[in-house]
This record gives sequence, structure tokens and C-alpha cells, in this order.
Amino acid sequence: MRIIENNTELRPFWAKIFNFDWKFGSFLILIICIPRFLLVLDANASGNYSLIGAVMIVSAIAPFIFLSKSGRRKIGIIGTRKYKWILKSLIFGAAASLLLYYLGHILYGISYENWFAYIAKSYKIPKEICGTQKSILFIIMAVTGMTFSPIGEELFFRGIVHSSFAKSLGEKRALLIDGLAFSITHISHFGLVFLNNHFKLYVVPTILWVLSMFLLSLLFYYCKKKTDSLLGPVICHGAFNLGMIYSIFYLL
Repeated sequence: MRIIENNTELRPFWAKIFNFDWKFGSFLILIICIPRFLLVLDANASGNYSLIGAVMIVSAIAPFIFLSKSGRRKIGIIGTRKYKWILKSLIFGAAASLLLYYLGHILYGISYENWFAYIAKSYKIPKEICGTQKSILFIIMAVTGMTFSPIGEELFFRGIVHSSFAKSLGEKRALLIDGLAFSITHISHFGLVFLNNHFKLYVVPTILWVLSMFLLSLLFYYCKKKTDSLLGPVICHGAFNLGMIYSIFYLL
């Protein structure tokens, strides 16, 4: 019988099956990241993104499914009084998105080799839209972008996945693993692009995009450490998405 006294992060049912370690973290990556990768590719081809929100919801509730109350607190699902770092997290996220926008614009203009230009396809912004209608659509997309993926991805990657690897492999290795999982998963958003009814890999832009996502993952983790809470990376991630959506609507 599995010894669960030192496995208090997991709910009793799951503690009988798993240890809270790198094997459990690998299991989570397999059951969440691979289906998500395939679903996003399919959505890019079909234009139907309805299931992506469901993936983010599943990612967000994973800690509540698998972890005990003390386990959720240990991974950072707690409040924080470090308000200065919450504000800094907001600024860092917005600044990172604008830097990534300008890098893409300088290197690739408005071609689909520019990550934000390709991602903009999924927003389906009518060319004739302007004024109030454009502002309303922007607000809708901004609110959606600042909630679903920041909460889902941070509770998943910087939360339950990182902590499970960190317990058995240490913080540095866990940071590398969850950063790689996060950045490689985002190849489905940009990298394997769907154009002219087939997928194509933009090698150099993809490398730059993956590296950017990895560095972004490090930034999110930094905000977690500074706030002692997952609220830091959620705020930073939300600000990044806001900056990206603003860039797509008003700068491209």
C-alpha cells in the first residue's frame, strides 16, 4: 500500500495512486498539454475555437480536482499583501507584450511570420469595423483574454505542474521543465501555421516565439516568487494578454 503521510498535497483518493512528484507532473502534462496542442491546431484549421476555453477551464480546475486544501495553498492558491509587486507584475506583463509586438513588427512586418499577425487571424476582426463597435469587440476579447488563459495556465503550469516537479527535482529543474512545457505547447498557437489549407512551419520565427514564451514563463515564475502567490503570475499573464490584444486591434 502506498504511504500517503508525506503525500499531503494530494487528496486522499489520488494519494493512493500517485506521489506528488515528477511522475505526477509528467502525467498532468500528458493529459492536458497534448490534447490542448491538438485542439488548438484543429481550431486554427477549422476556425472553431469553442473548445479552447474548455481546455483552460480544465487546466484551472486541475488543482481543485487533485489537491487537498493544504496542497492548493502550497502551490500558491492564496492571497497576497505584496501589492507593490502586484502592480509591478501588471507593468511587467504589459511591457513584455509590447516588446514582443515590436520585435515581431521589426523583423516581419505584418506578414504571418509575425506571431501576433498570425494569432490575429483567430480574432476574426472585420476589416470594416471601427469606432464604438471596434471598442466593444476589443473589450470583449480583452476580458476573455485576461481571464481564461491567465487563470488556467498559471494554476496549471506555475501551480500544480511546477510544484510537483519542484518537490522531487528542485526549483531550478522544475522551472526549466514547466517553462519548456509552456513554450512548446504554444507552438500550436504560432509556429505550425495553417495557411492555404495546409500546415507550414516557420523555423526561425518559431524558434524566436518559443524562446519568448520560455522567457515569459520565467517572468511569470518571478512574479509568483515575489508575491508568494499565483496571483502575481495571473496578473502578469493577464496584462501580457491585454497588451497582445491591444497590439492586434490597434497597432497591427
